[in-house]
Amino acid sequence: MITRIKCMIIDDDELDRLVLQHHVRQYDNIEIVASFNSAEKAVPYLEFPIDLLICETKLIGMSGLEFRKLAHKIPACIFVSSHPELAAEVFEMDTLDFISKPLKTERFHDSIQKVFNFFEMKEKCDCFDAMLGENCIKIKEGGHVSQIKLTDILYLEALKDYTRLVTYDKKHCILDSLGNLLHKSFFDSFVRIHRSYAVPRHFIRGKNSHEIELIHQIKLPIGRTYKESLSFLDP
Repeated sequence: MITRIKCMIIDDDELDRLVLQHHVRQYDNIEIVASFNSAEKAVPYLEFPIDLLICETKLIGMSGLEFRKLAHKIPACIFVSSHPELAAEVFEMDTLDFISKPLKTERFHDSIQKVFNFFEMKEKCDCFDAMLGENCIKIKEGGHVSQIKLTDILYLEALKDYTRLVTYDKKHCILDSLGNLLHKSFFDSFVRIHRSYAVPRHFIRGKNSHEIELIHQIKLPIGRTYKESLSFLDP
């Protein structure tokens, strides 16, 4: 069950801000903890635990995109904007969704569903970790045994009969094919995006017709035959 989500809203248009607040309040498990008409006013609140940022892209003073760089610790971010041409730039950042104004109820609901899916996957990973206590893969490297937490793996890369496990600070290789690994239950949260790559669903931050963006601004290609498996990301 998804825990209560703490939300921050930033929009310098008062009417748009009230509309966002109205829509968010339709969801019992989302709490608006702060709402601002400028990014500058929101900066001091970055010290507080916020789960979801809903922010206009263009603001008077500091832009929403500039603020997102400061607010990188907020797990989920939805941008709203009257400038659809900014969508590509937004998805180069750590963004869950981009909504064009004027806001439509059904479109906003779809976006919030992405938020729920994101946190549900995150909680499942956390619970899985807690239940097992040692949610790790053990591999031998240079005569030493290394333990890699599944939740630290950014993506998997196929290398013929080997698979490379890529974490933030290191790359590891194991003697098993990518296809075989993805049939194992502990890789259920991964989705194959290319003949050579599979990624954790909860690390996906955006996609276009030819590539996926993960956390840490990692970009990987999408294979033509795997596009259908990524339909859950489509608006």
